[in-house]
Amino acid sequence: MSNSPSPSTADRLIAIPAGICSGATKLLVGHPFDTVKVRMQTEGAHGRFKGPLDCLMSTVRGEGLRALYRGATPPLIGWTLMDSTQLVTLTNLRLLLQSNHPSTPLSTAEHALAGTGAGFVVSFVATPIELLKAKLQVQYNAKGSLAGAEYTGPIDLAQKLVRNHGVTALWHGLGPCLLFRSFFWALWGSYDIYSKFLLKRGYSESATAFLAGGLAANTFWTISYPADVIKNRMMAQKDPGRGAKASDWRYPSIRSCASQILRAEGMKGFYRGFVPCFLRSFPTNGAAILVFETISSAGKTYFNK
Repeated sequence: MSNSPSPSTADRLIAIPAGICSGATKLLVGHPFDTVKVRMQTEGAHGRFKGPLDCLMSTVRGEGLRALYRGATPPLIGWTLMDSTQLVTLTNLRLLLQSNHPSTPLSTAEHALAGTGAGFVVSFVATPIELLKAKLQVQYNAKGSLAGAEYTGPIDLAQKLVRNHGVTALWHGLGPCLLFRSFFWALWGSYDIYSKFLLKRGYSESATAFLAGGLAANTFWTISYPADVIKNRMMAQKDPGRGAKASDWRYPSIRSCASQILRAEGMKGFYRGFVPCFLRSFPTNGAAILVFETISSAGKTYFNK
């Protein structure tokens, strides 16, 4: 009798290392773009940058190339945790919809439903990671110096937030994070559509994974970007200090944040930083999904020997 795990168990097992490698790929390829995006989002209409290119050049000129990877430590750990959580959840939800038979095809709507569920679950892991990342990314220090910086790193930042507001402060921004990741239906639903389209036209599985992943990411960000702006504004806002009431925060709620952006900047405010995000999303997510699919495929082949 074979000791190999069942196909559904193999899918679940291989999703863990595949998700970890996917997250590491995102950091390597995408973090500089993400830093520009977050700085553009949080500066507002009358901030210090004229546009994405000016933000990039100003950051490098004033703070050095290393500044593009500022706040990278939380996602270095975080994106591996986030992608493994998201992709393991996605895999399990797909298997649930397939009644634990991985060969059963899913409809596009079912892929979208699994994506929504994965987005909801990963939000609880993503919120503290993205909170620390956003606050660190908007610290402006010459040539990477920490002189005068409010936070010397993610641990110092986490300690100060917990000291001021308790451990729940690390989940400040969970609401907008859930709102943003509820759009994962668009990512995984469109990925299914693009994959089928490309495979029918003779593209290899690797090329399909990269191209469909990049196109799906562009689709997702086009739809979800305003929610990401709200999320990052709320996460990056200055901590008013210990004992602060809700009214002491610049953006105490999703509604107030959206209202302030709309009133001060119009609809354009919800798409500040969109260009670097859009440019980043194709190679970053295409590469990450290619890595996930490649490792998943190799793992399934190994388990099924």
